[in-house]
Amino acid sequence: MLAALLLSFAVIFIAEMGDKSQLMAMMFALRYRWWVVLAAITAATTAVHVMSVAIGHYLGAALPTHLLGIIAGVMFVFFGLWTLRGDTLSNEESSRAQKGAAPAFFVVMSAFVLAELGDKTMLATITLAADNDWVGVWIGSTLGMVAADGLAIVVGAVAGKHLPERLIQISAAVLFLLFGAYMLIEAAFPGAPVAIIVVGAVAAVTVLAAGLWAVPPRWRPAVLRVEPESVALVPESTSGEANGGGAGAESPSRHA
Repeated sequence: MLAALLLSFAVIFIAEMGDKSQLMAMMFALRYRWWVVLAAITAATTAVHVMSVAIGHYLGAALPTHLLGIIAGVMFVFFGLWTLRGDTLSNEESSRAQKGAAPAFFVVMSAFVLAELGDKTMLATITLAADNDWVGVWIGSTLGMVAADGLAIVVGAVAGKHLPERLIQISAAVLFLLFGAYMLIEAAFPGAPVAIIVVGAVAAVTVLAAGLWAVPPRWRPAVLRVEPESVALVPESTSGEANGGGAGAESPSRHA
């Protein structure tokens, strides 16, 4: 149970980094008291993850372990690519976060329940529960999400600004891709040494990263696009007029 709890906590905490749930938590924290937002997120997460764990537990009982490993690996690779794509709030979600009516607790809780249905954190919880102790997965995934969104609440309430989203997205995506590659290699080559599996996972992610950088920038995920810095150029005529004007006339502000 402890191993499932720790694994689920780490996976869901990483999954929440840069997720739209964090953006919503920040926006709610700017409007409502932090403890109300945190309590509502905890209640919503507990409810959604009960459903996720139940689905994953009964799904896992019906599938062979070898197939579960492959499914889990594919899902984690999918989560990594999803994280690279990035999350933004829709107009409806942004409006719900900014203009919620009292009582605040039910506004925040309902918003998070709707936001999490079908989200990658729900899918990750289902995947983990299919092959691990369901109680540990439920507790760990709930704590992981509350911790990640609690971090967003602190930023929203104290600093009022986002974490460095680009770095967070890339780091979370790399970790997901490594987890996924590790699971796929482990399922494909049962009994292989851990060191070989780790090296293979790192190599696979490196090849994928090189492939993404090789494609034209317009086809890359937005987080991997490097925007060229704009350089302001002063036309020669303007520069000359400015220099000439400065030599022959005094600025009116000097007489003010």
